[in-house]
Amino acid sequence: MAQNESVDVVLVGAGIMSATLAVLLKELDPTIKLEVVEAMDSGAAESSNPWNNAGTGHAGLCELNYTPQAADGSIDIKKAVLINSQFEVSRQFWAYLSRQGSFGSPRAFINPVPHLSYVEGEKGIDFLKKRYELLKQHHAFAEMEYTEDNAVMNQWMPLMMPGRPADQRIAATRVMKGTDVNFGALTNKLLKHLGNTPDAQVKYSKKVTGLSRNANGWTVTIKDINSGGTREVDARFVFLGAGGAALPLLQMSGIEESKGFGGFPVSGQWLRCDNPEIVRQHQAKVYSQAAVGAPPMSVPHLDTRVVDGKKSLLFGPYAGFTTKFLKHGSLLDLPLSVRLGNIGPMLAVARDNMDLTKYLVSEVMQSMEQRLESLRRFYPEAKAEDWRLEVAGQRVQIIKKDPKKGGVLQFGTELVSARDGSLAALLGASPGASVTVSIMLDLIERCFPEQTKGAWAGKLKEIFPAREKILATDAALYREISEANDEALELVESSPAEHYA
Repeated sequence: MAQNESVDVVLVGAGIMSATLAVLLKELDPTIKLEVVEAMDSGAAESSNPWNNAGTGHAGLCELNYTPQAADGSIDIKKAVLINSQFEVSRQFWAYLSRQGSFGSPRAFINPVPHLSYVEGEKGIDFLKKRYELLKQHHAFAEMEYTEDNAVMNQWMPLMMPGRPADQRIAATRVMKGTDVNFGALTNKLLKHLGNTPDAQVKYSKKVTGLSRNANGWTVTIKDINSGGTREVDARFVFLGAGGAALPLLQMSGIEESKGFGGFPVSGQWLRCDNPEIVRQHQAKVYSQAAVGAPPMSVPHLDTRVVDGKKSLLFGPYAGFTTKFLKHGSLLDLPLSVRLGNIGPMLAVARDNMDLTKYLVSEVMQSMEQRLESLRRFYPEAKAEDWRLEVAGQRVQIIKKDPKKGGVLQFGTELVSARDGSLAALLGASPGASVTVSIMLDLIERCFPEQTKGAWAGKLKEIFPAREKILATDAALYREISEANDEALELVESSPAEHYA
């Protein structure tokens, strides 16, 4: 009987997560033999595609849901500080690769776009002002500006001001150092970079149909979608980074740690504008507050996007519901993910989240005119003919066991790994892409503990002079690292306006 092909690492899915992990592993040990397996015919075709996400370099600068307000009115900024330092870790990795000289211009995937928060009414203004005063004291947010002055807001967001009632009370904060990131372009750059290294292969139109333990790790059954043929590959380590498809694959592995996890798919839609006259008037990502009862991932925002050198505006997201786990998935994805181990948590979440389900159904049923009404809260003079609907990627939110409630719906990302470190999966959604590097470093430390403390320690220190905890606490070091990243990523010494000239 022919022996299976053997590699050190198999990564399932050619999105931002697998591409980042594969390049990191090759930097840490150039002798590692690895294979990336992707069901689509190209990289970054699902959640990493630039039109399937907002491309906000999530740094906590403008996202109001990262600074939740408690019932007593106090505001917690811990999550915003953490996400900001995680994004700085991501930027360190991209800066390191850009300095190597073979990665090409970083402007292909990252561009300067100011990040703004915008609120209406006395309650919103009180919250934003308090948030600003707290964040401003932290070195990562020292450059944040605040205004209630319409003349100033007219400069910051000229598209959004005309047509408002004269007596409307609004306020905004702005950070000039925000960015727009094309995660699709970044993913494909990483995959191309990977393809130029020895013993690294990226294989498209290939689907994993089997995962079974063997003496040294895992046997992965891979089906060629075009020919129908299958092959088996033995790997010491397997990473399931296939977005919404990661949950069924994790279940297929049968590892004890996978028990009890379920998935709740949420789809998204955007309104998109390519009219250069309108696009020219809005050079910012402007986030506001989610409607009461809406999930945190539905926070409305009007975004400048820079995709392949061309600018557009995106507004949304409008949530939706389908039982598919991937945009190109099957309607059977959700029912087929139900197991004895997760049916309890899934039913508990269904019981406790009826409001969310109703909200998602109502979003799906919206007419174009109703969607435009939401947009006009941001941009009062919006005209229907300038906007079209884009269907975004699927996000599979995590359902997990909870001792009190039976099951909880979790917004965010979760790394699930086998006890022996031979397999890991990434579940969940936002702010995933922006903090990919931190998540993958966590995975490497968890699954390759001996190497990270030993042979890989020096290289890790070279790539990452400062990690999250120290970036969050050491102001001088934060500024030094941030400035070095700006320079390497070509984000320095130019105003955003110059890039839109």
